[in-house]
Amino acid sequence: MAFLKLYKQKLQENYIFLDTIFKERNIQWGVVTKLLCGNTIYLKEIIALGVTEMHDSRISNLKKIKKLNPSIQTVYIKPPSKRNIESIVKFADVSFNTEIYTIQMISKEAKKQNKTHGIIIMIEMGDLREGVLGEELLSFYEQVFSLPHIEIRGIGTNLNCLSGVMPTQDKLIQLSLYKQLIEAKFNVTIPWVSGGTSVAVPLMLKNARPMAVNHFRIGEALFFGKDLFTNETITGLHNDVFMLYAEIIEITEKANNPVGELGENVAGNTYEMAENVDLSETSLRAILDFGLLDMQPQYLSPIDETIAIIDSSSDMTVIDITSSTKNYKVGDVVAFKLQYMGALYLLNSDYIEKIVE
Repeated sequence: MAFLKLYKQKLQENYIFLDTIFKERNIQWGVVTKLLCGNTIYLKEIIALGVTEMHDSRISNLKKIKKLNPSIQTVYIKPPSKRNIESIVKFADVSFNTEIYTIQMISKEAKKQNKTHGIIIMIEMGDLREGVLGEELLSFYEQVFSLPHIEIRGIGTNLNCLSGVMPTQDKLIQLSLYKQLIEAKFNVTIPWVSGGTSVAVPLMLKNARPMAVNHFRIGEALFFGKDLFTNETITGLHNDVFMLYAEIIEITEKANNPVGELGENVAGNTYEMAENVDLSETSLRAILDFGLLDMQPQYLSPIDETIAIIDSSSDMTVIDITSSTKNYKVGDVVAFKLQYMGALYLLNSDYIEKIVE
């Protein structure tokens, strides 16, 4: 069976690197754990790092975190739905919000549970996902800041999540100005300006982040060390905290092109035969024990760079090992680095074993 391995030492080194640079700049930060899909084995490894704040977009995952360590501050990082309000107040200390109606419901539920619930007001900054429009922010704040059992922890934004808008210095300065407007208008203090995600780490390392941006939410940088501006690895971080290992279950010399009348495959794709192909050409193909049910192959990179991924069906993936200098045999294991979405697919699959090195 294919398995996903988390390398504990590399995770620890990435965490120490990030924690150090944030502390040097007086930035509070939390680990975004939605990638882990509530896997208890891996959540325990995150908690063991000394994390004090964890972010997730699934209530069931926050519930697990609270069960493992009730003292950790949990943050629900998408606008709550009406049917989840009770659970959000119970298991999340803070939530992201964009609707007055929702915050009013949270206020009533927090009263029932005898709690004060923290909220971050998310602002639309151009990526066109969740967020209050900037011109409506003061009116929005005025309607919610005095609600009972509600504490406004800060303002925030999400960039590069839907449309790919990058968190430039100008964008973060604009977010900082919203903080100043609220504070001046209502004579209050906004503790957090939560404008930092993994994509903003390079700006921080260049000292280009506005000082008012004092809260970061980090997932991809911790697990993959990726600079999302350049797609390179950030110096000082590991890009292989997670690795996929898959077993070879067949090796056979086969034709390069299918033979017979062609229709759609299981994924709805139709094979397109190139013109003037030599139908006698063959390659050495190996079949691995995972498929589309577990992973999309475009998010994989073989450690053996001479391997080519051909395609996947529901439960199997075919690779071309013709050019490899390794003498692969049935039963051997092939290793892959992962992109973020690749790891997300695997962690959401019940059919991939999860282990810690």
